[in-house]
Amino acid sequence: MSEGVSRVAAVMSTQALESVGPGFVARYALAYMSTCLLFLAPGLVSLALKVNSLVGIDRAPNSLALVASIGALVAMVGNPFFGRLSDRTTWRWGRRRPWLLLGLAGGTLGIVVVAVAPSIGVVLLGWCLAQLSFNALLAALAAVLPDQVPVGQRGAVSGILGVCLPVASVIGTFLVKLFEPNLIGMFLAPCAFGAIFVVLFAVTMKDPQHDSTDHPRWSMREFAATFYVSPRQYPGFAWAFASRFMFVLAYAFLTTYQAYFLLDQLGTAESDVPQRIFLGTAVQPVVIVLASLVGGRVSDRTGRRKVFVASAAIIYGLALFVIAAAGDFNAFLVGMAISGLGFGLYMAVDLALVVDVLPPTGSSGKDLGVLNIAGALPSSLAPALAPAILAAGAGSYAVLYAVAGGCAVLAAIAILPVKGVR
Repeated sequence: MSEGVSRVAAVMSTQALESVGPGFVARYALAYMSTCLLFLAPGLVSLALKVNSLVGIDRAPNSLALVASIGALVAMVGNPFFGRLSDRTTWRWGRRRPWLLLGLAGGTLGIVVVAVAPSIGVVLLGWCLAQLSFNALLAALAAVLPDQVPVGQRGAVSGILGVCLPVASVIGTFLVKLFEPNLIGMFLAPCAFGAIFVVLFAVTMKDPQHDSTDHPRWSMREFAATFYVSPRQYPGFAWAFASRFMFVLAYAFLTTYQAYFLLDQLGTAESDVPQRIFLGTAVQPVVIVLASLVGGRVSDRTGRRKVFVASAAIIYGLALFVIAAAGDFNAFLVGMAISGLGFGLYMAVDLALVVDVLPPTGSSGKDLGVLNIAGALPSSLAPALAPAILAAGAGSYAVLYAVAGGCAVLAAIAILPVKGVR
């Protein structure tokens, strides 16, 4: 089948999608929340504490930077690659379902390796396996949105999905706190909890066998195309990628170094770090839920996406400036609450905007995987850039978070040139 026919077929398929019901949305949201939980729980607390237990606080930032950076690079490659594989999968169990289950199993094995690791080298090995496998899961799960949700419901559904990340943060930090100081329990409890809902969605979703006779054979050119969407052909997608990249970079600075900000900048005792990170995430859900649900529905009704995304990024930048200036834990909590408003609104509408500007090639899994490079690469760059920023700022984490605030403002600016959506 020619490329032009493939594009027409993809557009017709999108237009023919039936409305999804509340049962599907609930199961999808729980699976999405659980996938976020699998990534966030170790990233927010457990991984930093594991590294600290192996090398001590003086060496921990650089060791964490090594593990997080390489793991993020693995994620950056794995997400679009497995997205392309799921696009082309013709197994009788469906094209998305097998990768949901295989990704969950491999990622959980990687987390077990991290939990029992006796050295930083083994931590790195386990974290790379976890990142690779969980990104196979994430790529297949993200592709369900354009596969099965019609355009008129995407703002509302992506608004619900926008709630999932902060809810996962609260649940993850709670589970970690519940098992503290048992590091193995801190790592494995979120996996056990999240697996329930991923498996539930995988076994109940409609995922018919896919006929991929229109796909070209694998080649080096085809493999290279897995990681690329032409910015000249699809400038709207390119600007959306840039905005997501800068926003997630700001988020990565905040979450990766949150524990060390509390330890160094606010003088928090190490034993109190899990409790304070839990409190920091617990102040966000109410505003995030309201921003996500209301923002997504209003975006659908007005047909506008860009104004919501740009405003959300500016609010998030303001929150990071407040955190940077925080002199005590209460001020830190105020900044975290404001960040919830910006984060919830951004995640609610940005996903709908991105799906609206996907290239009409019928390769939604691959293209969303390319977009997810903008979600993975910042997690690698943030730990790599942070030591230089800290050195320039005389070791001040306030300077680091001010730079993060600037990144969020740039995310707002980058969304303005997107065409094809209002």
